[in-house]
Amino acid sequence: MERITQRRLIRRGWSGDRKYRVRTESGYRFLRISPIGKHARAEEVFRTMKRFFDLGISMCEPLEMGVCEEGVYALSSWIDGEDAERALLHLSPEEQYAYGLCAGRMLCRMHTLRAPRNTPPWEERFGQKIDRKLRAYRECPVRVAGEEQFLRYIEANRSLLANRPQVLQHGDYHAGNLMIDREGKLFVIDFDRFDVGDPWEEFNRIVWDAEKRPDFASGMIDGYFGEGEVPKNFWRLLALYLAVNALGSIPWAIPYGKREIGVMRHLAGKVLLWYNGMTEILPSWYRRRV
Repeated sequence: MERITQRRLIRRGWSGDRKYRVRTESGYRFLRISPIGKHARAEEVFRTMKRFFDLGISMCEPLEMGVCEEGVYALSSWIDGEDAERALLHLSPEEQYAYGLCAGRMLCRMHTLRAPRNTPPWEERFGQKIDRKLRAYRECPVRVAGEEQFLRYIEANRSLLANRPQVLQHGDYHAGNLMIDREGKLFVIDFDRFDVGDPWEEFNRIVWDAEKRPDFASGMIDGYFGEGEVPKNFWRLLALYLAVNALGSIPWAIPYGKREIGVMRHLAGKVLLWYNGMTEILPSWYRRRV
């Protein structure tokens, strides 16, 4: 590893890994250190980042990885900028939409990397996930308003999972994992949750943007599909994925306390409102501009 002359801890994220801005002989770098038990996963993440970088995605360039006294390290180039989650709030709706278009186009390019041939069918994989999440929700002590409307929509639309393509996913794609640098260029960060699945399921984090940045969220969808009309089945599947997450996020939040439970209940209420009690498939926040 390059000799480090300065190191500053970055306090963000949920992974448990330690992240630093470091200074080396070559300049500033981003250093991520994972527990040694995550060695195999860290190697997978590093290889996947290289594949995305080779597609021309605007992101930290993965430079080096290995084992050190503190665990498994990965060294990448440094982006000098601001989290898009905050930066977008100070921009006009038109500027937010333009950044959304850029984010959607990059995501579309990332989804050109197909899943391994031996990947089980999406209907089987996500069907099992639905069953697990609904079972956990039913067994937890917290309820959300409109649960029956979510449940009816999920059961009525599970058949849409059949024959879906599968690709490499970023795994947590929303404005909180994007940055805008000093020149105004958009970058993708935090690939540690990368996964394999239906490309359209990647939009399941759009709830984090739709409430406060609806023009960005709308632009991301339009940028992903380009000049063409957004397919009707996309909207139906997006509503399905958001309904599953609305219920599944409740048992997930319980170990983190009342605050996180409140956040997830609030988001579930928003989803219900956007879809008019799950009776419509076009969310009310969507604003097409192209």
